[in-house]
Amino acid sequence: MILCITEKPSVGRDIARILGATNRKEGYIEGNGYYVTWTFGHLCCLKEPSDYSPNWKNWSISALPMIPPRFGIKLISNDSYRKQFQVIADLILKSDEIINCGDAGQEGELIQRWVMQKAGCKKPVKRLWINSMTDEAIKAGFANLRPEKDLEPLYMAGLCRAIGDWVLGLNATRLYSLKYGEKGRILSIGRVQTPTLALVVNRQHEIENFIPKDYWELKTLYKSIPFSYSGKKFDIKESGEKVINEIKDLQLEITDISKKTGKESAPKLFDLTSLQVECNKKLNLSAETTLKIAQSLYEKKITTYPRVDTTYLPEDVFKTCGKILNSLSGYKQFLDPLRGEKLRKSKKVFDNSKITDHHAIIPTGAGSLTNLSENELNVFDLIAKRFIAIFYPDFTFHQTNVAAKCGKYQFKASGKETIEPGWKSVFNDLDLETDEQDENHSIPEFNIGESGPHKPKLIKKTTQPPKYFTEGTLLKAMETAGNFVDDENLRESLKANGIGRPSTRAAIIEILYKRGYIEKTRKSLKATPDAIHLLSLIKDDLLKSPRLTGIWEGKLRLIEKGEYEAQKFIDEIKDMVEQITMAVLRDSGIEKIAALPEKKKRGTTGKSKK
Repeated sequence: MILCITEKPSVGRDIARILGATNRKEGYIEGNGYYVTWTFGHLCCLKEPSDYSPNWKNWSISALPMIPPRFGIKLISNDSYRKQFQVIADLILKSDEIINCGDAGQEGELIQRWVMQKAGCKKPVKRLWINSMTDEAIKAGFANLRPEKDLEPLYMAGLCRAIGDWVLGLNATRLYSLKYGEKGRILSIGRVQTPTLALVVNRQHEIENFIPKDYWELKTLYKSIPFSYSGKKFDIKESGEKVINEIKDLQLEITDISKKTGKESAPKLFDLTSLQVECNKKLNLSAETTLKIAQSLYEKKITTYPRVDTTYLPEDVFKTCGKILNSLSGYKQFLDPLRGEKLRKSKKVFDNSKITDHHAIIPTGAGSLTNLSENELNVFDLIAKRFIAIFYPDFTFHQTNVAAKCGKYQFKASGKETIEPGWKSVFNDLDLETDEQDENHSIPEFNIGESGPHKPKLIKKTTQPPKYFTEGTLLKAMETAGNFVDDENLRESLKANGIGRPSTRAAIIEILYKRGYIEKTRKSLKATPDAIHLLSLIKDDLLKSPRLTGIWEGKLRLIEKGEYEAQKFIDEIKDMVEQITMAVLRDSGIEKIAALPEKKKRGTTGKSKK
C-alpha cells in the first residue's frame, strides 16, 4: 500500500478521488492500493523551553540565553491533533511507500517532514509537487513524483528559519519583557515583527515631526493649455511675483515640439503580496482575509497556489491558457476581442528563469463560481482580469512635449493621446489609478516660432507629510524593505524576499495588532505609545532593521541551493543572541513599559489571529 499525506482533509478528498480511493475511514480514505490521510496544517512544532529544562519553565533573566544543545519537535497539545497523528503513524507502519502531498513550499515541506519524523517513518518517501488543485495538475504531479532527497535543502532552510526564529524570538521576548516590562508585561520581539513595527513607528515619527512649508508654482495659460515654469518652485511668493511682472506683457514663444509614440504593458500577474495590496486598496480587505480567500479559491480548484512570490508563468503553461480563457464565463465582453487572434506570449509574463517553486496566481479553468461569497467573487474578478489583460495588446499613446520661452524664462507643457487602449479595455476607471491625470489631454497643433499673449499666475501649495501606512502599503513596504538598507548585497537579498515571506506577512500584521503595538484608524495604521516606547528601548539597531532579515534571507537561499551549511547558520544565530543578551543586561536604565490595563482588541478589521 502507498500512503499519501496531505496538508488538509479537503485536499485529501480530492487526491483520493483522483487515485480511486473511495472507502472512507476514520481520519483517512483507502482504496485502489492507496491510503490517503491528512494533517491539519501544523501537527508538530519545535519543543517549548520547559521541554528542554525545568529551569526554563519560569521566566528568569539568569536563565538567558536559552539555547538547547539539540532541538526537538513535539505534537501540538490538542486532542484532535493527537488523534489524527496516531492515524498517520499507524498508516505509516502499514504502508510500503509514502508520498508527501503537502503544500509545495518551504512551510509545507516542514509540516509534513516533522509529522513523519515524529512518527518514526523509515519508509521510502516521494514528493508530490503541484501548483494547482485541478484534476489535470494532480494527475500530472503523480506522474512526475520527485525524490524526497531533492527537497532536502528546502527542508533544511525551513528548519533553520524555524530554529533561528525560536532562538531569537523566545530569548529576546523574555529578555526585554523581564528587563523593561512592568508587572508581567510581555514585550514580544521577533526577527520579522520588530522591523515591521519599526517601519510603522518611523513613518509615524516622520509625520509627527513634519513641518509643512508653503511654496509657489508658476504656470501660464496659452491657447487654453497650461504651461509650467521649468525652473525651481518658489519658496518666497514675492520671487514668483517678480517673474510674473517681468513676463506678463511679453509674448510666449514656442521653441520646440517633440512627439513620440509610447506603449505600456499590462499590469503584472499577482503574487500573494500584490494581491493583498490590491484587495486592501480596492476591496478594503485585510491581508489575512485576502490570504484566507485566496487559499479557499485554491482549494476549490478555481485559482492556483496562492503563497507565491513571483509574478511570472512558466513557458509551458502557455499551451493551457486558451482553455483557461475559454472557461471564464461572465467575461465574454473582454474575451471576444481575443477570439480569432493568436494569443500573445510575452517574455514579460512567460519566463522560466523567473520561476522557482511556484508561478503567479491565475485562474485554473476549473472549479465552479457558484456558491462563492461576495468577497471570493471580487477577489477572483481581480485575478481573472489580470490574467485576461496579459493577452491584450499594449496600451499605446502619442506623447507630445512642447517647450516655450517668455523672456529669459523657460516653460513646458505635455499631453498624451490614446492611440489604442489595449489592455486598459479590460479595466474600468476605478480599476486603474494613475498619477498622470494632468497629462491625459491632447495638445493642440503648435508651430515652432509661433507666439502670443498668455496669462501667468502663481499657485500656492504646501508640502505634505508622508501618509500613514495602510495594511496594503505596509505589505508593500515589507516586500520592498531593501529600499531602507544601504548595503548593496543585503539590498539584493531583501529585493528577492523582503521582510518575512509572502505567506507570513499577513500573520505578522495580525501579531502586531494582538500585541497592542498597532491600531487602525479607518485605514491608517498607527503605532501605540507602548510600541514607540519599546522601539526606543531596543538599542541594537539590527533588531529593528530590515538588514537582519536581509542577512538571514540571503543565507537561507544559499542553504536552499546547498551552498551554505545549516549548522553554521544556527551557530551564528546563537552567537548573536548571546551578544544581545549581554548588551541588555549591561543597560543600567530603569525605564519600564506599563502593563496593559486590559486585553487589547484588534481594531476594526476583525478578530485577532490566535
